[in-house]
Amino acid sequence: STPICCLPLLLYKQEFSRFPTKAGRRSLSRSISQSSTDSYSSAASYTDSSDDETSPRDKTQLNSKGTSDFCVKNIKQAEFGRREIEIAEQDMSALISLRKRAQGEKPLAGAKIVGCTHITAQTAVLIETLVALGAQCRWTACNIYSTQNEVAAALSEIGVAVFAWKGESEDDFWWCIDKCVNMEGWQPNMILDDGGDLTHWVYKKYPNVFKKIRGIVEESVTGVHRLYQLSKAGKLCVPAMNVNDSVTKQKFDNLYCCRESILDGLKRTTDVMFGGKQVVVCGYGEVGKGCTAALKAMGSIVYVTEIDPICALQIGFRLGFFSGLLGNKNVVTRDQLDRMKNGSIVCNMGHSNTEIDVASLRTPELTWERVRSQVDHVIWPDGKRVILLAEGRLLNLSCSTVPTFVLSITATTQALALIELYNAPEGRYKQDVYLLPKKMDEYVASLHLPTFDAHLTELSDEQAKYLGLNKNGPFKPNYYRYNHPSKIPLNDTQISDLCTIYLQWIPTSTTYMFSLVQSS
Repeated sequence: STPICCLPLLLYKQEFSRFPTKAGRRSLSRSISQSSTDSYSSAASYTDSSDDETSPRDKTQLNSKGTSDFCVKNIKQAEFGRREIEIAEQDMSALISLRKRAQGEKPLAGAKIVGCTHITAQTAVLIETLVALGAQCRWTACNIYSTQNEVAAALSEIGVAVFAWKGESEDDFWWCIDKCVNMEGWQPNMILDDGGDLTHWVYKKYPNVFKKIRGIVEESVTGVHRLYQLSKAGKLCVPAMNVNDSVTKQKFDNLYCCRESILDGLKRTTDVMFGGKQVVVCGYGEVGKGCTAALKAMGSIVYVTEIDPICALQIGFRLGFFSGLLGNKNVVTRDQLDRMKNGSIVCNMGHSNTEIDVASLRTPELTWERVRSQVDHVIWPDGKRVILLAEGRLLNLSCSTVPTFVLSITATTQALALIELYNAPEGRYKQDVYLLPKKMDEYVASLHLPTFDAHLTELSDEQAKYLGLNKNGPFKPNYYRYNHPSKIPLNDTQISDLCTIYLQWIPTSTTYMFSLVQSS
């Protein structure tokens, strides 16, 4: 019998020994191309061009129930999206556990949640959990490039009103947000936001609706900043929960998620080798720490810029070199882009698209050339080319995927924040921005421990009394900082290498530059 390992080669020979005609070759090419996208996997979402170019806004689509209250790329992809969601559920056991524990009580019964987040398989598990807990949901995307079309179709198929597709225009983006909010006979009473665009839209365009919102949950540093601005100006008339600064979000999503996904996004878009490359990371918050650790581990020579002296001191202990520079707007300027070397790669790991001054690149003297999906050459008059990824938007979710388990932590945190705000008795939360209670942070962590077969040690009564703690928590005060493990001490060779890097570093010779919005 033929060994299994030889079968692919035999099939290859059988297929191509027929010498197809020119027309046959074209048909075969289409067949092979189609088979590579049949599964509509996460990766296919980012490169698939088989769909027609008709805008979803110009299509009339119905799901199997005959309803049309949605706008997605292709509702026929729902079955493939369902498979994606089922895969995500396998690594989001804590969120599924929360769903099973609470769905009998329906703690979100009567909640009408309008959401604006990345629409991925992991987010779909969150949305379906909210529905199982009694909520009605309408959803749109916070990023024009991060939507997984097949997942949006799967959600629309089960009756969730989704208005999103990958590759929206700016006009589409705001149209989708408005369609979610402005529905006759339906008025939201809760907001789940990522970036603050949805909150801003409701506040500006529908002030009467905004005043009746019972709570806002925000997960990004950009959105949280905008909420604090509203609060400081006395214009925030509803309570809001800052999920971004919860311990479980900061220490796991921001750090570990970005540590893995930065490499994935760069590899998928550029096929670059990291060893020996000079990298500039702008900002050494949790995102910066994760990206720096990943790139350094791959052999890159990493430089970090920072404005916060405490973060800068951490850089000095961990990398041996630092320079101070960061902001949440125009972190990478046109002047710096002009001075970059030919072939430099520029990308953004922050939420907003303002960190890199992309607008300054849209001028007559510069030529834009599309290389592949989410990859552009920006060509200077002298022929220099800079590779810009995702047009300066969030790299990992625009160009690749992110670790499901880490997103389970964030999604569970968001679900609990919504439950807390919706069910809080009158007077518990005023018109201000709040952090997630520490007890809830600890509960989110405890739900994920079984994944590692971990079992908590319990304090004795005597120990709890000595420490002045409740045996069931919370175990740390709000000001406590959960530090990362100390780095292994550098040996003589590593110290010598760092000294060499320091002496040879020239700002204009950098090969990469990453703009990170999370600086603290």
